[in-house]
Amino acid sequence: MKRFFGLCFLLALAPLPTLAQEKAREKAAGKAPEKAPEKAPGKAQEKKETLTQLVDRVQAFYEKTQDFSAQFEQRYHYKMFDRTQVSQGRVIFKKPALMRWDYEKPTQRSFLISDNQVLALDIAALTLTKTSIDTDKLSAAVTFLWGKGKLKEEFHIAYAQCKGCEEVRLELTPKKEEPRFQKLFLDVDAKTAQVKQSTVVDPDGSENRIRFLNWKENQNLKQEAFKLSVPEGIQFLDMTKMPGT
Repeated sequence: MKRFFGLCFLLALAPLPTLAQEKAREKAAGKAPEKAPEKAPGKAQEKKETLTQLVDRVQAFYEKTQDFSAQFEQRYHYKMFDRTQVSQGRVIFKKPALMRWDYEKPTQRSFLISDNQVLALDIAALTLTKTSIDTDKLSAAVTFLWGKGKLKEEFHIAYAQCKGCEEVRLELTPKKEEPRFQKLFLDVDAKTAQVKQSTVVDPDGSENRIRFLNWKENQNLKQEAFKLSVPEGIQFLDMTKMPGT
């Protein structure tokens, strides 16, 4: 069940590929995120205020976003195997807590999060899996999308270098011990404050990167868009009725 919960957590932020990485994370022993070099008090203060304002605008962008849709490209790099898996598809979201990811390449899969329930449809495996998840206990890395979690309250946030990037890259390191991931990078459009790309660094150093394309928000998406069409012959697996769940 822990394996499935970890999948559901990162699915909400950026869906995981089929392989799972469950190695224990080595504790950072109080290591704090590095700060950008400061040349003079005045410039340092100006940069700090700019960072704070940018984070506030990112937070505000998603607080006022009622729904969105986008194409996505996912690149998951498995550090242990030095291999990258590339996937493509479409994602839609609607407040308060509806999110759907439809993978189109290389295989067809769909993940639907509805309140405290997750449905995973795998066409190739002919399975539809249902599990539960307590969205109230998710990190702000997820819940800020719903206008609830506060990034500045849960993360140390700093600028990160990104050569050749069109966006501003932010590095988010959890203030408290977080067994599900090491850190998070957000590539933000400085004009709109929209997150164009997110990168989750797993405990073993693997990276799950999602790039959002053709983004559209506040389209008044209908509830029907979040209903899965299940083909005949699909096996239904209800994980919510298993012992210990």
